Amino acid sequence: MELRTDPEEFRRACEEARAGGARVGLVPTMGALHEGHLTLIGEARKRAPFVAVTLFVNPTQFAPGEDFARYPRTLERDSAACEAAGASVLFAPEVSTMYPPGEETRVHPGATAAPLCGAHRPGHFEGVATVVTKLFALAGPCVAVFGRKDYQQLMVIRRLVRDLLLPVEVVGIPTVRESDGLALSSRNTYLSPEDRRRAAEIPHALAEAARAFEAGERRAGTLVARVRARLARISDRIDYIDVAEPESLRVLGAEEHAGERALLALALRVGTTRLIDNLVLGEDSAPRVGDASPGPASASASAEARRV
Repeated sequence: MELRTDPEEFRRACEEARAGGARVGLVPTMGALHEGHLTLIGEARKRAPFVAVTLFVNPTQFAPGEDFARYPRTLERDSAACEAAGASVLFAPEVSTMYPPGEETRVHPGATAAPLCGAHRPGHFEGVATVVTKLFALAGPCVAVFGRKDYQQLMVIRRLVRDLLLPVEVVGIPTVRESDGLALSSRNTYLSPEDRRRAAEIPHALAEAARAFEAGERRAGTLVARVRARLARISDRIDYIDVAEPESLRVLGAEEHAGERALLALALRVGTTRLIDNLVLGEDSAPRVGDASPGPASASASAEARRV
């Protein structure tokens, strides 16, 4: 596997792969890789013989006071994990190369970025849209693989590709979860043992809502109330728990009824750690919940990704 830090060298690597007849698969990440990231790389390998992984902690998607400075940076371990997973090239640029001195251009997303996390993290999706557009410009025509845990991000990027006529196929992969159902996230490493135990209640709440939906419950307010009642006991702050249309992300009012598919999305803090999760009701399987403690997928799978 090649390691590239210069944008033009990364661009040339992708161009040379296409010139040789290979399709390019792209997996953008911020590093601190876990089993979810490795699943994305595996999916990209199914779709393209040349897989490019990018590792960049993007400063423009962090608001003041967020965790940009302490976000885990584990380049050596991530590089080894990418190589073991079959990546062809790892692009790990410096901030100064992605945002050169004097730069001033941003990609401003529209209504899809406004609700949910967009309402609680102003400027976040503008930063995401800007850096992803840069990565697409460098990689060129490709198939880009993202996780559905960041569902709103996925929809913003799909909208971006359609609106800007970019030669990119965007693929969303189901959320990878730990043995007790908690969604894998690089930020899970922030959780204390007690916070981690509390966080395990999140998939239980999603599963309860999924069962209600399958039983015929469609009133948005009722579905939200079920989840909120369960998570209010374990969270230190709830940013939002909403039911929304799965494509436009328009949040449904409490008295509105969902259709055959509906996005149930949430963001909350356990201790000082902000966690997000979601389920597309009527489409996604409910999380498989186990013991209220991290099992092998937490303690070993993500650790293994770092030890490779």
